[in-house]
Amino acid sequence: MMGLLDSFGLGALGFVPFIVIISILIFFHELGHFLVGRWCGVKVVTFSIGFGPELFGYDDRHGTHWRIAAIPLGGYVRFFGDANAASMPDEERNQLMTPEERAVSLFHKSVWQRIAIVAAGPLANFILAAFVFAAAFSIYGYPNSDAIIGPIKADGPAAKAGLRKGDRIVEVNGTKVTLFDQLPELISAEPGRPVNLTIERGQESFDVSVTPEMRTLSTPDGKTVSRAIIGIGPGGMSRLDPVSALWQGTKETVQGIGASAKFIYDLFAGRGDPKQVTGIVGIAVVSKTITETIGLAGLILLTAGLSISVGFINLLPIPVLDGGHLVFYAIEAIRGRPVGARAQELSFGIGLMLIITITVLVLGHDLSQQLSGG
Repeated sequence: MMGLLDSFGLGALGFVPFIVIISILIFFHELGHFLVGRWCGVKVVTFSIGFGPELFGYDDRHGTHWRIAAIPLGGYVRFFGDANAASMPDEERNQLMTPEERAVSLFHKSVWQRIAIVAAGPLANFILAAFVFAAAFSIYGYPNSDAIIGPIKADGPAAKAGLRKGDRIVEVNGTKVTLFDQLPELISAEPGRPVNLTIERGQESFDVSVTPEMRTLSTPDGKTVSRAIIGIGPGGMSRLDPVSALWQGTKETVQGIGASAKFIYDLFAGRGDPKQVTGIVGIAVVSKTITETIGLAGLILLTAGLSISVGFINLLPIPVLDGGHLVFYAIEAIRGRPVGARAQELSFGIGLMLIITITVLVLGHDLSQQLSGG
């Protein structure tokens, strides 16, 4: 296994950032389930980070077994009354419970309490993302919104055209701009063609033609996208106060959720690019690259982006995932009684096979991309 990782530049130390990020995201996701479950009076049997053989574990005073397992690519909270780690109800045992056991069983809580417990996992990931963004904006700053050039890539299109740090871009192909965020869309409008920029430098104003270059870039959530770039960054960062940072972090999180929803919708509508789907190998490679090239700031932003992805993916209406449980509970709330045990069991089986299939396909895509250098 390490030989394969080494071939991707992911030796033992290179894999560490990925493991740390995934473990943090899993912990907070399961902590959301755990805290709301406890608040609703449900007994927590097991809190596991990872799957497989147990590496370390202990029992707390409430009878919960906390464990760290050998395969750090997931986790689960098992509540009293669950048949397994996927929270399928143990129908036979639930029917034979004493009144005291029913009082602490997930199965016997109201449907609204169960909805709150399940939804708390993804919500915890969204809250974590907002606070991680806020920390980055407070410590490292938030990009100034003005269309002022900051760092310039050496030998990039902008550098070759003679642009300098501090130059203000006022027009792109005749379209007036005031915000740096407007530039990517305008520059990418006609890939491969020269872009005419109107520049202000001190008291001087002049036009310059820049030919963008196509680059495959990594997004904060581990996906890749092809864009036309001229090799410039925003002109400076401003550290935000804690309240402003949290507000901006919340906005970034909401935008990330919206972007994830749009990506999934486009994918199923046939407008999305399946090549942008990235799995554990791709994310591991991205985390190592970001650590080496950008440093801790980039890794923090990657963590926030991945936290959004983990929360959103878990809300997909697939049995086994939180979204699948929420669908069953919604049906129960409408019809006044739970979905039949046989139907749930069949759905969970199908959901598990679907997750395994998607995982294998994405892993295969990751491996082919890395081995081909794509």
